[in-house]
Amino acid sequence: MADIVEQDTSDIIEDTQKGKFLTFCMGNEFYGIEIKYVTEIIGMQPITEIPEMPEYVKGIINLRGKIIPVMDVRLRFRKPFREYNDRTCIVVIDIREVSIGLIVDSVSEVISIPDEEIVAPPNMAKEGNRYIKGIGKVGSEVKLLLDSDKLLNETDLENLM
Repeated sequence: MADIVEQDTSDIIEDTQKGKFLTFCMGNEFYGIEIKYVTEIIGMQPITEIPEMPEYVKGIINLRGKIIPVMDVRLRFRKPFREYNDRTCIVVIDIREVSIGLIVDSVSEVISIPDEEIVAPPNMAKEGNRYIKGIGKVGSEVKLLLDSDKLLNETDLENLM
């Protein structure tokens, strides 16, 4: 009986999060990440560097006793580094049972994008859009929707664990 109730509540939580995305800015571009992956949004904190990591992995932070690796999304997308400011924040997400912090220029809002307003990314250079799962149409704007599972490859995950 308890298993049935637990299953029902997880279905409800999943349902309320369906089609919801946390949007954030990177320069002039807007990105979205499924809200079900987001655990929290925090301000910038001191980051401890780890030697021999890829340039985009800035290091680790101690978040209430939990050590979390932090990735600069700008650098991951091969964009020029930009100094962090008071709008820069860390979006903590869970990818395959690993918590990771994503450094973004600024967080915008949580929006709903119905499935019919999401289209596949154009099939240009595969390297250029491997992190993009879809393109959400919101009014006259577009939001590039990230594929959370592809932000870190298997090698990155092994190095961080």
